[in-house]
Amino acid sequence: MCVSGERDVREAAARYELGEGRAVPGRMTFEEFLAWADEDTWAEWVDGEVMPLTPASRRHQLVADFLLDLLRNYTALQGLGLVFSAPFLVRLPLASPRGREPDLIFVHRDRLGILGATYCDGAPDLVVEVTSPESFARDRGEKFVEYEAAGVKEYWLVDPDRRQAEFYVLGEDGRYHPVPAEEGVYRSRVLPGLALKLEWLWQDPPPAGVAALREMGVI
Repeated sequence: MCVSGERDVREAAARYELGEGRAVPGRMTFEEFLAWADEDTWAEWVDGEVMPLTPASRRHQLVADFLLDLLRNYTALQGLGLVFSAPFLVRLPLASPRGREPDLIFVHRDRLGILGATYCDGAPDLVVEVTSPESFARDRGEKFVEYEAAGVKEYWLVDPDRRQAEFYVLGEDGRYHPVPAEEGVYRSRVLPGLALKLEWLWQDPPPAGVAALREMGVI
């Protein structure tokens, strides 16, 4: 039988650490989580618990960076709103508290009031998750349901490993409906005029965002 001291040591050793010597704390409020986390913290807040996120792979980072470059410049040129990348927390308006860390979010210019200094207090208009083997089930399961219930208008799931991309739009029934990429091009409902070629996502490395914008005829 393990004595109390041995059990404490074993439990402490099993706790995931964020960064240099930063052990995950116990239960806390959302406000306490915001105070504890810094700009380098990769974690989510679920039902009062801190959920660490694993580091992104090279391929994941390349795809996420390409989409950030593309979407941030497109929305700026079109005057549509603002795009943010992780780490930038989103507090979802749900009965069960959630503070998620999407890879990318877009907030329309008419809704910029939901943006705080360190987090988005409400449902973004668009959420993009670039999946990894560790996050695949969570992104297609828990987060899918949460984003739908919170009212995120458009949800992209991009899987670099499988070379698959899924796009969902929130219907009037409050449910996500899949929207196909016709002839390899996805045309966003939330970002009018955006035509995303799926082949861009699978290039290694992906093209520069400016090259994609030029190909779309935006610049």
